[in-house]
Amino acid sequence: MNILAIKGKKVRFSDDLLFVELDDGRVIGTPMAWYKPLQEASLKELNNYQFICGGTGIEWESLDYHLSIISMLESQKISKKVS
Repeated sequence: MNILAIKGKKVRFSDDLLFVELDDGRVIGTPMAWYKPLQEASLKELNNYQFICGGTGIEWESLDYHLSIISMLESQKISKKVS
């Protein structure tokens, strides 16, 4: 897979997931819990996005939040604080 060719076309949300439709027709989804600023945003704020960096990133200007589509494909290790 050529990761440089991964470009977003559309963003949508469910209660728990952020979905990005790619320009090749694939759809990827990640948990909203990974993106606290998005999780706390209103639907109006969430829908006010634009693609940046040639379609490889997403910006929510009103939230001052940027997301790389490639980062959505990378696994994230959840760390747990033990008391």
